[in-house]
Amino acid sequence: MSDAIIKDDRPPVRVGIVGLGRAALMQHLPELKQVSDRFRLTAVCDLMKERRDIVEADFPDVHMYRRVEDMLDDPEIDLVDIVSRSPDHVKHALASLQRGRWTLVESPLAMSHDEALVLRAADLKAKGRLLVRQLGAFEPDFLAARKASEDPRLGEIYDIRVRKGLFIRRDDWQSVKRCGGGAAFYACPDLVYQALALLKLPPVQLWSELKRVASLGDAEDFAHIILKGRGQATADILYSGSELPPYRPSFEIRGERGMFSVMPGERAGKLHVIDPGHKFPRRRSSVRTPPLSDMLEKFPVTDIPLECDVPPSLTGPLAMWNAIYATLRTAAPYPVALDDAIETIRILTLVKKSSAFAK
Repeated sequence: MSDAIIKDDRPPVRVGIVGLGRAALMQHLPELKQVSDRFRLTAVCDLMKERRDIVEADFPDVHMYRRVEDMLDDPEIDLVDIVSRSPDHVKHALASLQRGRWTLVESPLAMSHDEALVLRAADLKAKGRLLVRQLGAFEPDFLAARKASEDPRLGEIYDIRVRKGLFIRRDDWQSVKRCGGGAAFYACPDLVYQALALLKLPPVQLWSELKRVASLGDAEDFAHIILKGRGQATADILYSGSELPPYRPSFEIRGERGMFSVMPGERAGKLHVIDPGHKFPRRRSSVRTPPLSDMLEKFPVTDIPLECDVPPSLTGPLAMWNAIYATLRTAAPYPVALDDAIETIRILTLVKKSSAFAK
């Protein structure tokens, strides 16, 4: 994405938000303030008047709605931002797409693969106006890992590890099964999306485990997912809601000549590899009785810094809003392909179905 797009003089995109929970009030609204030259909040919708009052105090000219249907008929909206509870995402996105609206859906896109396919059909009828808020696609540590996955100094990649964790005794609806809660859908969509992007080839095998550890509800706050790709690489994904610092690297990529690692949120990681100039002497295996000596070879190992090559201004949530603006105003492709987001939901649907804990 170029600076020319970011500084475009086209009119701002008018945004209407559905749902005024913590995600909207603590993330979407502050982010929109930072891109106020490109986006303008024109409407919000929530059943709770006290939530609407919070927005009205900060945005006095914004149209206030209690019913989603009423807001969707507001002619002064270019983009509908769906930030309602996860089980309502599909219902609200469908209502928006059926009116031909550009529609941004907070992750998770849907609560099942079947629901995601319904949205794909609606997107086709709406001429490709469905966008997914997949922030994992814009995180600097992921972008650094993606760059490392293409680095020949690693050799052929065989192991990819994606990690995210913190300690949180979660007690909201996201911790309750009957409300659609659970880490598989509130925490893992970004991690699975990232793992699939790093795997490159489609997975052919899946193993998973869900647990409740620190959460105060009955839904899982721990998810471990392993995806075996068509090639040699395996992606090992782990989210924990009971993780204490110091935290582990968010990404580790192992290849036949070494590994890459990067810490959560960092732009720069490290290649720890066999010196790129070193060539092993030619040898072959033998069935003969081996000599009475160890088999370890001496070789030079080097550490090489590797940094995400995307400027800081084009990473994180603001990069997502820049991409949305470019899509709506210049017809630039949105970086998160809908099929990739749907594949993420397909994987998580299988994880939920195969888990005795999730039932």
